Amino acid sequence: MARKVFFSFKYADVQRAMNVRNSNVISGAAKSGFIDKADFEKVEREGDKAIKAWIDKQLEGTSVTVVLVGANTDKSKWVKYEIAQSIARGNGILTIDISKIADLQGDTTDCCSLRVPGYEHYLWNKHNGRDNLGTWVEDAATAAGK
Repeated sequence: MARKVFFSFKYADVQRAMNVRNSNVISGAAKSGFIDKADFEKVEREGDKAIKAWIDKQLEGTSVTVVLVGANTDKSKWVKYEIAQSIARGNGILTIDISKIADLQGDTTDCCSLRVPGYEHYLWNKHNGRDNLGTWVEDAATAAGK
């Protein structure tokens, strides 16, 4: 079944997030939650209300939220908002540790402690995310009754 998936992540991890998003393992799924930095800065200048409205619009029609967890994701008020809105909408949710995906300079980080209680957490590299992301998304959707 085709899924519309929202990707939640801290912008500092965008290189790692793009690696996951562009792995093309979610066949037929629409991917939401990505915005060009210049576009985000424009929305950000409009204030918190505009950011919330953008997030809410991106979440429309999604069935699963994938939270990509890096070194400081737990400090992002927007990731927390995205998680809260996803729960309120009844989305399936999963978290994925992306800290060991090398950035463009070849560097990795340590993962923060962000987890969403009651939902699955995976390690992108250790749990073969490239091979399993589609299954993880389907499992999250099924668990949410979607």
